[in-house]
Amino acid sequence: MIYQTVNSFVKMDYKRLFQFFSLAYLISWIIWLPLYLPAFGIQGIPQLPYHHAIGAFGPLIAGIVFSFKDGPEPFRNLINRMFNIKGRILCIVTATFAPFLILVIALFIHSFSNDSAFTTKNIGRSAEFPEFTIITFFLYNFLTFGYGEETGWRGYALPMLQRKFNPFMASVILTVGWAIWHWPLFLYRPGYTEMGLAGIVGWTMSLLTGSILLTWMYNRSKSILVCAVFHATIDIVFTSAEVDPSAMNTIGVIVTIWGLTTLLIFRKDFFTGYYIDPVK
Repeated sequence: MIYQTVNSFVKMDYKRLFQFFSLAYLISWIIWLPLYLPAFGIQGIPQLPYHHAIGAFGPLIAGIVFSFKDGPEPFRNLINRMFNIKGRILCIVTATFAPFLILVIALFIHSFSNDSAFTTKNIGRSAEFPEFTIITFFLYNFLTFGYGEETGWRGYALPMLQRKFNPFMASVILTVGWAIWHWPLFLYRPGYTEMGLAGIVGWTMSLLTGSILLTWMYNRSKSILVCAVFHATIDIVFTSAEVDPSAMNTIGVIVTIWGLTTLLIFRKDFFTGYYIDPVK
């Protein structure tokens, strides 16, 4: 197994994959410069409204650039997978509502264990942007972190990895690249700056679990749109206003169980075979 994995990595187009990740990092990290340079004592660089979210377009731009370089067919295929909803309505509905169901379950468990009132009034409301309604909060996440990230991660990198690796190994490798992309956030983003070692380990495991779920959704639907919707709704669930941090830990546990259960039930899909998309 180890030999096969190493041998596959040697054979694959690792140069193109490295270039893709490098461009995604470069774009996002340059956009985020005004946000994390104060950690190094450099102040006064102007910041734009929703500046953090703009950086999420790095993977999207990198994916589009390299799919265009790969040729007309891979480029058209990427665009089609971004917007095609035919035959994917059930997947989109599941990606939309499953995270909210998990949030409701977590809040119920939290209220029961703490003998407190159960309420869902702040689900879908942003603590960072209180002016957002649930609709505008969803659109904000869907267009930025949803499409912005998933067009690159699942739209471009995952199909390339799955030309040489089974879906599980592709998910693990992609998790590493995805985690590195987040590094600047540990210098300025609330929730990241307070993480200790245990928090970082838990966060990395949640990325891996999310990567497994998104791989499964992508391979089932062949749709970047489905992945973008799920990414947006799971981000909303983890950032809903005035939700107790301990309830957030419960959400993380439930999502982890969901990911591991998916891996167990569909283990043949994850550990055997390859998914070939027109990504050269």
